[in-house]
Amino acid sequence: MSLKGKHIVLGITGSIAAYKSAILTRLLIKKGAELQIVITAAGKEFITPVTLSALSGRPVISEFFATGDGTWHSHVDLGLWADLMLIAPATASTLGKMVSGIADNMLITTYLSMKAPVFVAPAMDLDMFKHVTTQRNIIQLKSDGVMIIDPGVGELASHLEGKGRMEEPENIVKILEDYFKAEQGKTNREQDQTATEHNQSTNSLIEQDLLKKKVLITAGPTYEKIDPVRFIGNYSSGKMGFAIAEECAKRGAEVILVTGPTALSTTNPNIKRIDVESAKEMHNASINVFPQMDIAILSAAVADYRPNQQEDTKIKHNDNEDITIKLTPNPDIAAALGKIKKDNQIIVGFALETNNEENNALKKIEKKNFNFIVLNSLKDAGAGFGVDTNKVTIISKDGDKITFNLKSKSEVAKDIINTTLFNKTIKADIKNPNKLG
Repeated sequence: MSLKGKHIVLGITGSIAAYKSAILTRLLIKKGAELQIVITAAGKEFITPVTLSALSGRPVISEFFATGDGTWHSHVDLGLWADLMLIAPATASTLGKMVSGIADNMLITTYLSMKAPVFVAPAMDLDMFKHVTTQRNIIQLKSDGVMIIDPGVGELASHLEGKGRMEEPENIVKILEDYFKAEQGKTNREQDQTATEHNQSTNSLIEQDLLKKKVLITAGPTYEKIDPVRFIGNYSSGKMGFAIAEECAKRGAEVILVTGPTALSTTNPNIKRIDVESAKEMHNASINVFPQMDIAILSAAVADYRPNQQEDTKIKHNDNEDITIKLTPNPDIAAALGKIKKDNQIIVGFALETNNEENNALKKIEKKNFNFIVLNSLKDAGAGFGVDTNKVTIISKDGDKITFNLKSKSEVAKDIINTTLFNKTIKADIKNPNKLG
């Protein structure tokens, strides 16, 4: 019972996806959570409070006042009681009200009083989801600290196919479990550190050699949209980049992780995650934050090309017709960062090669103004996409290099940081590694 004793407020709004809230309620209760459901008036049109009350074991709250005698439901008390608030499904209207603070129902007033973290699982038709207003509201909510559980792609209530389906209940529960696990880990680390300081011993402390450093890391693949259900992508899982992010954060860095689509989650609270989909989105996010960074480690497998035209509706199959997709180059993120790199900034690039590996890597260092490049080859068994191990060669811009044996990606992450940032393995272009900023 991974959520035993956790107090969760589940908000339900007026979406056909409200039927999933019954499944979500059952799963959360089975995991040991104590659940208080708050539903909007429109939400009750899709699923009844009787059903939800039977599943949760508590009366469902919808109105401000419980009876006609002045008794009221305290949104303030709910905000203090909860360990987490989850709104699933969240309609476009609810997202807008959250951003604007329009407290015209019990759900929004509860959100405005919430002291605990808030997760939101949007659900709406594809045109509503991709509308500039909805996307602007999502960006603002993320900026406000709300954690967005991205909707999936599939058939919607309109019978169109596209992005807007509320994430499946099983996946939402897993996200909440991962969050509480990370928070517990953070608490344990804080307790361990306090005990260590009390005993005046530093043996068990993690080496904080990146304390106060700001590190940008790109990870995962990019998806280049063909139509609402198809894309051009690659096999990258993001495991290498996420391992580097966790290692940097563990060593005290403030990490911004710009990641393409991946099922991976982060655990360290020092990691700020920015989720993107396309190469252009990753480019814009990286360019925006890089000037404030001390270090950039670019491990993402970015698509070099994207479709010249992206269809708004699904391309229908026709047995008698070939389809030609014209491609146009994507922005080169690494080169763009290299052009604006200052002398006190370090860029570590990646190269996945299939032939002339070292020559191609050296050309890439020069062309893109890297300090180092991490080379791996698809020819090496156990290295590359989707696996938990990697085998790398790290090359400095002076041509110094070292090749490591096959290791777990978490160990490879340590090798990359030690070699490129602290000159622990090869002669590097860092005169004083203690003054990276």
